[in-house]
Amino acid sequence: MFQQRARKTRLQSAISMAELIFHSTAHNIRKSHNNAILSIVNNLIRVAIMLAVFYGMFAILGLRRTAIRGDFLLFMLSGIFLYMTHVKTVSAVMGADGPSSPMMKHAPMNTLIALASSAMSTLYLQILTLFVILFVYHVAVTPFDIYDPAGAFACIMVAWFYGIAVGVCFLALKPWFPEFTGIAAQLYTRANMIASGKMFVANQVPPSMRNIFDWNPLYHTIDQARGYTFINYNPHFSSLTYALIVAVAIFCIGMIGEFYTRRHASLSWNARR
Repeated sequence: MFQQRARKTRLQSAISMAELIFHSTAHNIRKSHNNAILSIVNNLIRVAIMLAVFYGMFAILGLRRTAIRGDFLLFMLSGIFLYMTHVKTVSAVMGADGPSSPMMKHAPMNTLIALASSAMSTLYLQILTLFVILFVYHVAVTPFDIYDPAGAFACIMVAWFYGIAVGVCFLALKPWFPEFTGIAAQLYTRANMIASGKMFVANQVPPSMRNIFDWNPLYHTIDQARGYTFINYNPHFSSLTYALIVAVAIFCIGMIGEFYTRRHASLSWNARR
């Protein structure tokens, strides 16, 4: 009550916030398991299971000939990994501590730090999982080449940022409509199993089918990622700029909604969840 606080410069405030985000990110990584390494192993197993399921489905249905000429695992990984990065980021940001969370009673903590740490922890786990899978595959199975690694990584970052944007919108809606938001998030995740276009190549589908998925920024991001991954694939019907512009617009809308929700926060919301 009688403590005198020293005024901080903008640089000191930025460093203090970065430190809080770092510690909160480490806490989120260890939240699923006390051992951080086992948290990474759990994520690795989930990606490996999805790869195995889609590999078996492509083999049984005879769809391998519709893939891009090149390494088939890279073709699947370029779709599945971006999809998982996106949906996991949506879930993590949506589940971040809200304005009525007990953590917000501590002075340095705020919803922006909780949001950033949730997104950063997901990105850390996904990137580490990707490097482990690619390293093991390159060493133990067969060597491979990625045409433009920097461009492919940029597509991962766009899918991650788009996940943050969608997650912020769900986070802003959750205190007002908790049940509806949960159902809408599940529908969005399930719809993107198909609408993301991770199971087919955009250049090879007819225009009538392509127009169904053309609205989805994740569809554009995955198709562009395959263009950066394979030297013999040039995506003609997708745009990374479109995906980035839509992600920025949705993020701005979500932050406006989150700010409005924070201003009208009430502790009674916890009783309705």
